[in-house]
Amino acid sequence: MNYNSPHTFHIPVMGLAYTIDSPIKVARFGISSVISIVEDRLVEMMRRTYYPVICQEYHPISEQETDYRAKRITDYLNLVKKIVTDQIEKLRNAAFETGSEIVRYFEMLPEDSTLKQLYRKMMKTDTVQEREKIQSQLRDQIQPGSIDVNIMTKVDRNNYDKSGELMEDGSDAVAALRGYAKSSLVNSSVVFSAGMNPRLYNYLEKCREFDINEDGNFTKKVIIKVSDYRSALIQGKYLAKKGIWVSEFRIESGLNCGGHAFASDGYLMGPILEEFKSNRQELIDTLFEIYKPAIQKKNGRQPDSPPKMIFSAQGGIGTHEENSFLRSYYNIESTGWGTPFLLVPEATTVDEPTLKLLSAAKEEDVVLSHNSPLGVRFYYLKGTSAENEKLVRINKGKPGSPCTEKHLAFNTEFTTEPICTASHKYQKLKIAQLQSLGLPEPAYKRQLNDVQDKECLCVGLSNAAAISYNQTFIKKLNAVNICPGPNIANFSSIVSLQTMTDHIYGRKNILTNVNRPHMFIAELNLYIDYLKEQLKDDSIAGQFQHRKKYYTSVYQNLRNGITYYQNISGMSKTEAKIFLKNLHDAGTELDFLNYQYSIFAEPAISCKPEPAITAH
Repeated sequence: MNYNSPHTFHIPVMGLAYTIDSPIKVARFGISSVISIVEDRLVEMMRRTYYPVICQEYHPISEQETDYRAKRITDYLNLVKKIVTDQIEKLRNAAFETGSEIVRYFEMLPEDSTLKQLYRKMMKTDTVQEREKIQSQLRDQIQPGSIDVNIMTKVDRNNYDKSGELMEDGSDAVAALRGYAKSSLVNSSVVFSAGMNPRLYNYLEKCREFDINEDGNFTKKVIIKVSDYRSALIQGKYLAKKGIWVSEFRIESGLNCGGHAFASDGYLMGPILEEFKSNRQELIDTLFEIYKPAIQKKNGRQPDSPPKMIFSAQGGIGTHEENSFLRSYYNIESTGWGTPFLLVPEATTVDEPTLKLLSAAKEEDVVLSHNSPLGVRFYYLKGTSAENEKLVRINKGKPGSPCTEKHLAFNTEFTTEPICTASHKYQKLKIAQLQSLGLPEPAYKRQLNDVQDKECLCVGLSNAAAISYNQTFIKKLNAVNICPGPNIANFSSIVSLQTMTDHIYGRKNILTNVNRPHMFIAELNLYIDYLKEQLKDDSIAGQFQHRKKYYTSVYQNLRNGITYYQNISGMSKTEAKIFLKNLHDAGTELDFLNYQYSIFAEPAISCKPEPAITAH
C-alpha cells in the first residue's frame, strides 16, 4: 500500500486472473491494487499480452531456464511498472478538459481530500494565470496507486531439478517472493495471506530489499493479512526477530469475504477491530523493541522510533457509511473493496459470460463450498462454465480435472509424489477406496460428493484473462470459476470506475438490494449459518458430543460479539434502529440453536432491541 495514495481504499487480490493487470487499469488514477503472482504460467501469458501493447517484442521465458518462475514474475512486474510510469507521465501532461484522464484523476478523489479541494478551487478560479499556477501544483502532486503483489503462503509446493533433487529456495512461494524482490517496483508491498509459512519468512530475511532505508522508509514493504489480533502479534514478532518490519496489518473478515474463507471460532469483525484499536500502540511498541536490535545486527542501522505501521480492513464492505465508520471509529487507514469491483471492467479482468453471471447473482448463488483442493472452505459462484464442465465429467463417469499446473498438489494419501485432490488421478483412487469400504448409502454419498466437489482452481481462476485477451492458457481447458464474496448479491450493475468510486465516497448509491444488512450483521448471520451447518452434520454423524467444547466456545464468542455490538457507537439514528432490529433477530436465532442442541449449559442472555447503542 502506498502511504502517499490519494485514495482511502484499495482493491485486494481476487482469484488469479481477476486482478492480474489491475494496476495497469487503475494505478494511474491513484488507486492501489494487488496482483496474484502464484501462477507463473498466467504471468507469462500476461507478458505475451502486454509487450505488443507497448510496441516491444515479447521474448518468452522458457520453463527450461534456471529459476524461470522468479524470472517471469520479475519481468512482468517490471513491465507493469513501465506501463504505469508511462501512463502517469501522459496523464500529468494532459489538458484539464472534460473527459481527460487528469480530470478523471481528480474527480474520483474523496471529497475531504486536500488535493480534491485544491482541484475544486482551480475549477472556480477565473484568472488564467492563477488557474495555470494551481494546475501546475496539481500536476506535481499526482501519485500513482501502489502496485502490490499477493503470495498465498499455503501455496508453496516443493520443486525438483532434472536429477530429482529438491531445489534449494525453489518452492513456489519462495520463488514468487524472489521474483518480486528482484523487480524494480518501489513504494510497493508484498501481501502474505493464509497464515504463517516459516520457510517463506526465513527466506524473506535474506531479501535485503525489505531492509529499512536511511530515511526510515522502505523500498519494498510487508503486509500481513490477518483475521485476528493474536495472529498479527505472532507473525509480527516472528518477522521482527529477523529484522523485517510489518508495515501494514490487513484485517479481513473470517467469513464475509471472497475466495478462501478462514472461519474463526465465532470471533466477529467488530470486536476484532476493537482489539486492534485498543492495542494499536502496544503492538507497534512491542514489535519495535524486537525489531530494533535485529535490524541493527542485520545492517547496522538502529531507528530511533518505530517505522510507520498502518491498519486496513476488508470483507463485505458495501456502503459509504460502513466505509466511513471503519475509518473514523476504528482508525482504519484504508478499506479493501474486492467483490464489488468484479463488476467494474475498467478495474478487473472478468470474461463476458462470467460478468453476466456475477451481475445476475442472488444470495443463493454464492455458496461456501468444499470445492478448493486446499481443504479450506471456498466461496463459489454457481452456474459457471467450470461447474458445468465438472458436472459433465461426473455424469460421464470421469470425475476430476487434468492437473497441468500442480500448484495445489499436496496429497500423498495414495501416491508417493503429491497430487491434487481435484485431479482425475486422485478422485479415481479415492472413489475406488470409498466403494471398497461398504459404507451405508447416506455416508457414501456424502463422502463421494465431498470428493467430487473438488475443482481445479489453477486453471479455472486464470482463464478469465485468457478469454478476455484471446490468449491460450492451457489448450482445450477453457472453463472459468470465480469466487466472489456474498456481498455480490447486493450489486447487480456493471459500472464504470468513476461510478464505483462515487459509490465508495458517498456521491452515488449503486446498491440494488435495499434490504441489505450492515456488514457486521451480515457476518454474524454467516457465522450462525455456518454453525447451523456444522451442528447438523455432526449430529447426523454422531460427533456432536465430541465437539461440544468447540461449539460452546463458538456460541459464547458469538454471544460476546452481540453484546459488543449492542454498545457500539457512531451510527446514525436510522442506521442504529435497523442495526439493533437485525441484531435482535440474529441473537434470537443463535439462542434457538443453543436451545435445540443444548450447546451452552447456562441460559442465554436475551438480546433486546433497545440496548445502549449510541448514535450521532
